[in-house]
Amino acid sequence: MNQTKYSDRQVPSISLADFENRIDEITTQLVDASENVGFFCLTDHGITREQVDTIFDNSAAFFSLPDETKAQVPFSATHNAGWEKNAQIRPSTGAADQKESYQMQFGANMKGRWLDEETLPGFRTQALDFMRLAQTVSEKLMICFARGLGFPDNYFIDAHDISEPDSQTVGRLLHYFPTPETNDGVIRHRAGAHCDWDFVTLLFQKAGQSGLEICPGREATSKFGVSDIWTKVEPDPESNSIICNIGDLLMSWSDDRFKSTLHRVKAPCEPGDFYGERYSIAFFNQPRKSAKIQGPNRKYPMLTGEEFTRNAMQRNFKAVLEAKEKKEGERLAALQGPPAVSSVVSVGA
Repeated sequence: MNQTKYSDRQVPSISLADFENRIDEITTQLVDASENVGFFCLTDHGITREQVDTIFDNSAAFFSLPDETKAQVPFSATHNAGWEKNAQIRPSTGAADQKESYQMQFGANMKGRWLDEETLPGFRTQALDFMRLAQTVSEKLMICFARGLGFPDNYFIDAHDISEPDSQTVGRLLHYFPTPETNDGVIRHRAGAHCDWDFVTLLFQKAGQSGLEICPGREATSKFGVSDIWTKVEPDPESNSIICNIGDLLMSWSDDRFKSTLHRVKAPCEPGDFYGERYSIAFFNQPRKSAKIQGPNRKYPMLTGEEFTRNAMQRNFKAVLEAKEKKEGERLAALQGPPAVSSVVSVGA
């Protein structure tokens, strides 16, 4: 067994208290964390523990439904929305992540991808309310990132406007399945090593459900080589903190100045690991489809938000996407039934 190499790197903690008066100080802290680690913890962010607990209760209620019910809102690779199970294969492991997830959006991509009110009373309203809270926190970060890169304050906020129909921002409920205790010495992963492709991710965790690990060292969005030394990131219920990480989009938008860091969720296999089911909630800030993406130094060609997201999904999950699209096509074809047989009438000779 190859033992994982660990380092007790410090994940910066940043308070958003008194934001308007401390914005310059917070900007300095965020820029430093983004340049050197790519991960940071947010405190005093304005989302209460009760609000977080409520969305976790709603998540558990959704995932407790029969698979046949959840399959009424299947994941669409085109829209990046809907429910999936054991369907995400990481290039780093070649194996499917042992989890299910439900991805929600604000805009037109969610058409037909909400369960009805009778099946899950209040779920849609409460989920969207929580996503708006996460968006409010995200917009504070966006102002700081804009200042740090020399853009106008509202530059990134406008590019991620959730009120527009082409919004692509995602709230993702995640449920990792329990892992049987083994002594075979094999290291497994609930979610294999990967980088997020969004602007910035807000991650909400439950106390006692550990597993998140990070591995800084990436220097460019076009490269994935990093060190093999990991750092464990444990939930801190007392501070009600949000774990945040820079995504590939912001790394590209900053001309590689801010780092999108490799991370994973390791399955329990060592002393002290948590073997039960694990819930987490991720809020992925994705640009509007029409947003124009290019850093201040124009290191990379300009792309729209739609192009960036499509390229990222194809790069990370090409084989999986092809399989999903085929299955979705077969599902739609089955709903439409067999093609009608046309009658051909010959007239004259």
